[in-house]
Amino acid sequence: MSVRRLAEASVQPASFAFNRANAAAAKQWIKKYPKGREQSAIIPLLMIAQEQEGWVTKAAIETISDMLGMPRIRGLEVATFYTQYQLNPVGTRAHIQVCGTTPCMLRGSEALMDVCRSKIHHDQFHTNDKGTLSWEEVECLGACVNAPMVMVFKDTFEDLTPERLAEIIDLYDAGKGASVMPGPQNGRTGSEPASGLTSLTNEKAILKSTRDKEAKAAAKAAKEAAPAAAPAASAGPVAPSNASKPKTDAPETSPALKTPSAATVAPAAEKAASVSAPPHSAANANTAAPEVEQVSKQRNGPKAKAEPASAFKAPETKAPSVDAKPTKPSLEDKNRPAGIDRPALVDDLKLISGVGPKIEGILHSLGIFTFTQVASWKKAEREWVDAYLSFHGRIDRDDWVKQAKALAKGGVAEYIRVFGKKPV
Repeated sequence: MSVRRLAEASVQPASFAFNRANAAAAKQWIKKYPKGREQSAIIPLLMIAQEQEGWVTKAAIETISDMLGMPRIRGLEVATFYTQYQLNPVGTRAHIQVCGTTPCMLRGSEALMDVCRSKIHHDQFHTNDKGTLSWEEVECLGACVNAPMVMVFKDTFEDLTPERLAEIIDLYDAGKGASVMPGPQNGRTGSEPASGLTSLTNEKAILKSTRDKEAKAAAKAAKEAAPAAAPAASAGPVAPSNASKPKTDAPETSPALKTPSAATVAPAAEKAASVSAPPHSAANANTAAPEVEQVSKQRNGPKAKAEPASAFKAPETKAPSVDAKPTKPSLEDKNRPAGIDRPALVDDLKLISGVGPKIEGILHSLGIFTFTQVASWKKAEREWVDAYLSFHGRIDRDDWVKQAKALAKGGVAEYIRVFGKKPV
């Protein structure tokens, strides 16, 4: 689980207080817990504070902790543990939570996240220019059969397409979010099949009382319709029926033949009358009907033919070589970033997420000493450094270039403005 921290002090309000309606609701929640267990109400009280303010502030955590008579550190532990609490300011009109778990991912949640990136902000937990919208990727929201889906506040919007999500975002941005009907967006009712119900279309198969009434009525009707029958004879063993026996001309099914026969035959006479099996012949065993022989290959010979040396094999089917080691690109490669002599003032490259003391030393050995150098790397140069460090794409995943640009422009303050957090 990732580390969750409170928002920067610059955006924290000085104080917090519930409004009149929420203060009454908070008292009702506290009354639901036994005496001495009132601290358990912190979870619903933090949710009420989030609904009032839009996010959970440090002042709200401290005020609620004091209200429940619990140490403030306990309140901070709860707020920073549960991901349902937003610890940073979010969109004032909508904070869109996009489900990215496997069912939604298979049904296109990545495309929904691309819509959020293009319409709100490229990064999660960042508001748009007007501060009205923000978004984040979350785990399962519990409507897998209606995937993909998003949640806005307490409403879920399911069976989404990228086009429909874009329309919903525009409506919330225009202040018309209340006009959007929650639930499936493709016309289906609840979680039933998109084509409509295929079973349980009535209650007869469900209610036992209905089945019992129908059974009694059917039995009564059958009893009234049946004629008065003579007293039944004493029941005896019933012989098996021959109705299912096949009727053929074969002697095995002839009722005139009684088998097995009472007459016995000497073993020598039976052997003399029997025909011995033909000797095994590989050629005969490999021969099929002429029409088959014309189009089918013989079954003898090697079962598997050797593949040509140039035959393509998928990488995952090749046996890994024990001695094989990834080779570093040449230092003379044209894509190697240009280095410089060590300047008098060297930037702290460890401020870039993903660069530690060891990596910084390697970069220095390559002549990389400043944020400006890293910020200027093109794709080919990033790939060269990535291969040289054996990072397997880590430079682009951590976005070193964007981090370096922010640090080169305004240091740690610019980094916090761009990424919403301090460099780690």
